[in-house]
Amino acid sequence: MKPLLLAALAVLAFLPAARAQQTNEQLAARCAELGAIYDRYNTRRGEGSGGPDMIRLGAGIDCQKGKYQQGIKALEDLLQRNRISYPPAS
Repeated sequence: MKPLLLAALAVLAFLPAARAQQTNEQLAARCAELGAIYDRYNTRRGEGSGGPDMIRLGAGIDCQKGKYQQGIKALEDLLQRNRISYPPAS
């Protein structure tokens, strides 16, 4: 009985960590999704385009560094400012 109880407690102890990891994976996927949408509809081509979008680059760096909330916020702001529709967060 005790080994079964210890095993159950061990599983329960790791559940919050598994949920946190899943949340980070979901946020990383959201960052990638919003970045791809912005890149698809707001690519500047040709001479004199003004260079890269520094806000987009910064949001990508935030997402790479695990600052998902900041990156997602910046990407959503960019998409709204450019009137590009995007799916709601799930």
